[in-house]
Amino acid sequence: MNFAIGLVITVGCILGGYAALGGHLDVLFQPYEFVIIAGSSLGIFIVANATSTIKDCGKACLEAVLDKAPKPRDFLDVLSALHALMRELRAKSRSEVEAHFDNPEESEIFRNFPKLLANKDLVTFICDYGRLIIIGNARTHEIEALMDEEIETLAHDRYKPVHAFQAVADGLPALGIVAAVLGIIHAMGALDQSPEILGGLIGAALVGTFAGIFLSYAVVAPIAQKVRAVRQKQLRLFTLVKQSLLAFMNGAMPQVAVEFGRKTIPSKERPTIDVVENETTPTGGEPALKEAA
Repeated sequence: MNFAIGLVITVGCILGGYAALGGHLDVLFQPYEFVIIAGSSLGIFIVANATSTIKDCGKACLEAVLDKAPKPRDFLDVLSALHALMRELRAKSRSEVEAHFDNPEESEIFRNFPKLLANKDLVTFICDYGRLIIIGNARTHEIEALMDEEIETLAHDRYKPVHAFQAVADGLPALGIVAAVLGIIHAMGALDQSPEILGGLIGAALVGTFAGIFLSYAVVAPIAQKVRAVRQKQLRLFTLVKQSLLAFMNGAMPQVAVEFGRKTIPSKERPTIDVVENETTPTGGEPALKEAA
C-alpha cells in the first residue's frame, strides 16, 4: 500500500506541477523514447545478471511491493518452535529428537507452524545446527563462526536483486541522455522544417532525459531500497535462530535462550517478554496470539 501511495503522489505531483505551469501533457507521451530507454535497460539487465538472479529479481520485486517482511507473528512462531525444540533436546534421547531435524515436514513441532515450515531456507538452517547440537562435540565458538559465515552467504545471495536494481537505476539517466541525443539527431534532420515541427522534435528528444532520470530516482531506486529493507528483515530471522541456539549451547534454559533471540528482533516488531512467555507455555498460546495480532 505504501509503495502504491508513494508512487501515485510522486507521479501526481510531477505531472500536476507540469500541467499547472502550462505544459501540455500530451507532449510527454513519446513511446519511442521510452522504448529506447526501457528496452536498452532491460537488455543490459539481462546481460549483467545470471538467470537465477533475474528470476529472483521478480520475486524480490513482488516481495517489496507486497511488503513481505516478517511480521510479529512470524517472529513469535520461530521463537515458539525453537523453545519446543530445545525442550526436546534437553528432555529426550538423541534418537527421539533426531527425527525433528531429519524430517521436519513430518515433525509435530514444525507442523504446528506452517509459515515457518514454508520457509525452507530457515528450516534447513535450524535443522542443520540442531543436528550439530545433537552430535555434541562441536565447540560453541566454532558453531558461531560457521553460522556467521552461512548468514553472510545468505545475505550475499539475498541482496543480489538489490545490486541488480541499483545498477539499472544508476544507468537509467545515462540511457535517457542516449535517447535524447538520438532525438536531437533526428531533429537535426528536420532543420528545414517549420519552427513548430522542429520545436516538437526537440521537445520529444528532451522527454528522453526526463524519462531516464524519473525512472531512475522515482521508480527503480526506491524499489531497490525497499527490496533491501524487506530482505534485511527476512535475514533477521536467521540471526534470531543463531543467538537462541548459541545461548542454549552455552547452557541456558530454553526460556532464557529464546530471550537472547527475542532481543535481536527489530524494536517495532519485537514482542514483549510476557508475550513470548505466554506463547511458549502450553496454556498461553491463544492469548499471546491475540495480543501479537
